[in-house]
Amino acid sequence: MTILVAGGAGYIGSHTCVELLNNGYDIVVADNYYNSSPVATKRVKELTGRDFPVYQVDILDRDGLSKVFSSHQIDAVIHFAGWKAVGESVRLPLTYYRNNFTGSLVLLEVMKEHGVKNLVFSSSATVYGTPKRVPLRETDPVDIATITNPYGRTKLMIEEMLRDLYVSDPAWNIALLRYFNPIGAHESGRIGEDPNGIPNNLMPYISQVAIGKLPVLSVYGDDYPTPDGTGVRDYIHVVDLAVGHVKAVQWLNTNPGIDAINLGTGVGYSVLDIVHAFERVTGSAVPYKIVGRRSGDVPACYSDPSKAKAVLGWQAQRDLEDMCRDTWRWQKNNPNGYNE
Repeated sequence: MTILVAGGAGYIGSHTCVELLNNGYDIVVADNYYNSSPVATKRVKELTGRDFPVYQVDILDRDGLSKVFSSHQIDAVIHFAGWKAVGESVRLPLTYYRNNFTGSLVLLEVMKEHGVKNLVFSSSATVYGTPKRVPLRETDPVDIATITNPYGRTKLMIEEMLRDLYVSDPAWNIALLRYFNPIGAHESGRIGEDPNGIPNNLMPYISQVAIGKLPVLSVYGDDYPTPDGTGVRDYIHVVDLAVGHVKAVQWLNTNPGIDAINLGTGVGYSVLDIVHAFERVTGSAVPYKIVGRRSGDVPACYSDPSKAKAVLGWQAQRDLEDMCRDTWRWQKNNPNGYNE
């Protein structure tokens, strides 16, 4: 079985490629390298001892995508391609709608033209908007009016487009994976999160401060209605998340239809919880300062992951110490990320 991994050189994509290859799948990677590096796929090949084709192509490039599908017998697609920063999406909404929504539309049209109707979509917990309660369940309502940022709205719009597509043609098999906050890195220290510029996500920000690349961590708000006033999130090890995508591909083979599934740990940690855990596990200081809230953020967001266990046979195996330890190993081994 051959899987096209769109965005396969990215943070979650590269870890998923490792898990797919280690589980016997063949893969084809398509990535535009906007927020990723070709070094990541090179290292995936080293880690797995397997080769696979890689194409530098944007999902907005219809002709380029069509050439990829014409060159390989693709059985399913895992769709990671898109921009992913909440705060950035507030500043650049049109860019996010074009890249995330229009790019997904083009990808789906090309899949349809080539008769490929199995899809695992990288959705997000942001589709739940500002939670009325936690933990979040897949049966909780999703309403675009309650979503606080364009990034989350693009994810929900894509989900709705996929549901409409399934209604029009039930031959499609689609898993909507709503995952929470991936952190950590591969235990080898060879692949990990390598953001451009000042990180938008918490853990690479922490690790870059710890190693001295950045002077201080900015904590966005300490006046939320949470135990210590900082935002609470469900942090999940990226390898656990990658395994969840393999389980979803397997599930599509025997469970036709469309369904949304949370991938999280079910545990909420505050920003300061993560900072203190990182310091404790690594022995490295993380100086921080409190600044104003970041537009688009919500006070608390964590999952009820019970459906993933029941449906996919999946649950997170790695704890917060593993996440901190693996992040630090990646950062120390790659102080400049993939810039070799």
